[in-house]
Amino acid sequence: MHEPHRKAMSSLLKRCQPRHDLYTVFGHCMEAIAIAIANSVDLRQRERRETRYLEIVAKYGADIVATFPRIMGELVMALESELGDVLGALFHDLELHNKARGQFFTPYPLSRAMADMLLGDPATMRATIEERGYLTAMEPACGSGTMVVALADALRTQGINYQRHLHVTAIDIDPRAIHMAYAQLSLLHVPARLIVGNSLSGEIQEQWFTPAHILGGWTARLASQPSRRTAIETIPPVTPVQSKAVRENDAARPNAPFAMPRQLSLF
Repeated sequence: MHEPHRKAMSSLLKRCQPRHDLYTVFGHCMEAIAIAIANSVDLRQRERRETRYLEIVAKYGADIVATFPRIMGELVMALESELGDVLGALFHDLELHNKARGQFFTPYPLSRAMADMLLGDPATMRATIEERGYLTAMEPACGSGTMVVALADALRTQGINYQRHLHVTAIDIDPRAIHMAYAQLSLLHVPARLIVGNSLSGEIQEQWFTPAHILGGWTARLASQPSRRTAIETIPPVTPVQSKAVRENDAARPNAPFAMPRQLSLF
C-alpha cells in the first residue's frame, strides 16, 4: 500500500518549513528527481539539465537536499507495492491543492474506472497489437500522470504488457505536473514522451523522454508508421470561444495545469 510511503515522503518534505515554502520545495524536489532519471539516458539534454539541477540544489542546505533521494526511494517502494498515482495523492496530502494554486488532480480510483471504460473490448486491443505491435495513447492534460498510470494498470490487469505494447504522449502546460508524471511513468517503465506545452495551440516548450522510450527505440518505432498523425495533431479542435476562455483562465492562474476537459485518447 502507498500510505506508509506517502506519509514518509510528506514528513521529509515538511522538514523544509518554516525556512522554505513547501509548495516551492515540492516543485524543486520533483524537478530534481525528474532530472536525475532523465540524465541517466537522455544524453542530448544532459548538460543543460545538469546545470539546472545544480541551480536547484544550490538554493537549499545540505540537510534538505539530502531528503530528495530519500523521497525518490519512498516513491520507488510505493510504486513497487501497488500501481497508483502516488505523487498526485501526496500533493493533496500536503494540502497544496488549494484554490489559490488552482491545481487539482483526478483521484486514482476515478482514473482507473475511466481507463477500464476506455479500453473496451480486449479482443480489439489484442488485434491492434497483433497487427502493429503496440497501442498509442495521448493525454492532453496529464497532470501528475494519473490517467496514464491507470491505463497501464488496466492493461496489465487484462494480461497486456504495457511496457512493451503501449506508447504514450502526455502534455501539460505546467512543468511541475510534467516532472511529477515523468518521475512516475519512468519508474513504472512506461514508454512515453512528455511535453511541457499547450495542447490547443500545439506550442512545445520542453520535451522529456522516459528511459523506456529511449531504451526501447520508440522514436524509430513510431517513425515507421508515417501515415499516423502525431499526438498533437490528433487533439480534437475547439471553438474560438473555448480557446479564448482557456487562454483567459491560464492568464489568471499561470501556475495552473492546462484546463482542457479530460480526454485520454487511445488509438
